[in-house]
This record gives sequence, C-alpha cells and structure tokens, in this order.
Amino acid sequence: MVMRSGRVLGLSVVVIGLTVAPAGRALAAEELLPPNAKPGECYARVFIPPKYKTETKQVLKREASERIEVIPAKYELVEQQVPTKEASEVIEAIPPEYGWVEEQVLVRPASFKLEEIEPEYEWVEEKVLDKAAHTVWKKGEGPIQQVDHSTGEIMCLVEVPATYKTIKKRVLKKPATTRKIEVPAEYTTVKKRVVKKPAGTKTVSVPAEFTTLKVMKLVSEAQERRIPIPAEHQDVTKTEKISEGHMEWQQILCQTNLTKDVITQIQQALQNAGLDPGPIDGSLGFQTLQAVRTFQETKGLATGGLTLETLAALGVSRPHPAGSQG
Repeated sequence: MVMRSGRVLGLSVVVIGLTVAPAGRALAAEELLPPNAKPGECYARVFIPPKYKTETKQVLKREASERIEVIPAKYELVEQQVPTKEASEVIEAIPPEYGWVEEQVLVRPASFKLEEIEPEYEWVEEKVLDKAAHTVWKKGEGPIQQVDHSTGEIMCLVEVPATYKTIKKRVLKKPATTRKIEVPAEYTTVKKRVVKKPAGTKTVSVPAEFTTLKVMKLVSEAQERRIPIPAEHQDVTKTEKISEGHMEWQQILCQTNLTKDVITQIQQALQNAGLDPGPIDGSLGFQTLQAVRTFQETKGLATGGLTLETLAALGVSRPHPAGSQG
C-alpha cells in the first residue's frame, strides 16, 4: 500500500490514505480510511471533546416568616390639683386643733407593655443530585493474541452510579411572638392637715388648700405590628455530561491545500480573538500552532488538526482544493 503523509499543526498525519492510531489499539477496517474522501483533500482523526449540559435549579434557602415590631405605649405629663388641706371651720376664742395625715395620690395608672420574643430557626440538611448516573469506557484486561506483530485492545463499558451532595438550609422552627408585661400603677404620698378638734363659740370657715402635681397620663397603649419576611431561595447548578469525547475523521488543512495567504488570515483571526499567534508572516510556526490549540479548547472544538470547523469559527474562508478552478 502506497502512503503519502503531510505536516499539519506540527504532527504527522495521513493525506487520504493513512492515520495514526493511538498506541496499543488496532484500527478497525472502516477506520483506516476517511469516508467519502475526495482527491486534493486532507483528513485526520481528531478528538471531539465531550459535551456537557449545565442546569440551574432554584431551591429554598429560608422559609417565609414574619418579624414583630413593638410600638411602645405613649404617655404625656398633665397637671392635676391635689388637696393638701381640707376646708374647715374655726371658732373664735377657742382655736381649733389640727393633725397631719398621709394620703396616697395616683401619679400614673396601671398599664402593660409588649416584649418581643425573637423567632427560632434551625438548620436542616437536604440531599440533592450532584451528578447523574452514567457509563464510561475503560480499558479491560484479558488474553492478547499476536498475529503479524499486531495487538488487540479490550474496552469495557462501566456504569458509574449517580452522586449526591448535601446542602443545608435554614427553616423557621418557632415564629416570633410577644409577651404582655403588666406595669403597675404609681402613687405618691402627700400629707394634709386635718382638724382634730373644732373651735367653739364662733365658727369661721377655712377654705381648702391645693397643690399642683405633674402626673403621667396614658395616651395610647402599646401595640404590635407584624412585618412579613419573604422566603429566600438560592440557585444550585449541576453539570451533566451528555456525550463522551471520541475520535473521528475530519477534513483538515495541510501542505496540499494550505497557502501562505490562508495562514496569514488564520494568524490575523487568532490575534483578533485575543490570542498571540506570533508574527503575522504567513508561516505556521510554534506560536501559531499553540494559539490554534488554545482557540479550539476554549470554543469546545475538535483538537488534533486544523479542521474546517476551526477555520469557520475563526471566520476564515475555506481554501479551494488543489487543482480546482476559481
């Protein structure tokens, strides 16, 4: 069998006839040649990266609750006339006799106040799916038969069980409430002079005497206001693999169809994408190859050759096959 090889991205690849198989694995008959190959085109087996799907799910972080705001009672100072001496009568010639007595006077009436009791919370754990069950290919071990120095490779499909992770969330255990506390009335003691023995003979009226005190008067009682606190949620993101990475034939650029003008366009497109391809000189050097590889990995493109898919992603026009017109 006659084989021709070209240089693509610094690697030796087959031009319409031969591919490089991974070490330790023999290619099947249908993999030896690219399908539907045309003269003047170059092909290589490139690695198609696995594909993933990312889903974001909203979970409850903290349940809805309410906060109680206590509005204290309001009081105001008012003036009140309190008698300090009762009206009496005196008699001329026989003066009256007086004595002092104490009397309790209300300063502030009994009331109550509301004391806020904070809500109680607790942490609970919830088990959520982290990665779904899937299968992977792994190399197997077994008897290897050698014929004409060729090797065989055993692959086993292994099931990987789903994995889970535990998240914590804060939930309301006991809602907020209030407690009513009695506030007793306040009094003050005043002394007043009273007649112990009235005068005789001539009665003379003695008017009562008063004093002005400032006392606290209740204007409005204590109240409570309930303020709702909405529930809080958080986003939990999980990534699931939807397809495995694999090798497949794809058309690439090589010495057969790669010109200096196309290389210059590729270098310019890489530079526009924020990468460093080295000098824009139409020469496929090491820096240009590294920039192409970085661009493919960043965009999730196939790696292992300068594919037409990479060319399209860079916005570079596809070159005409060797020997074609126009």
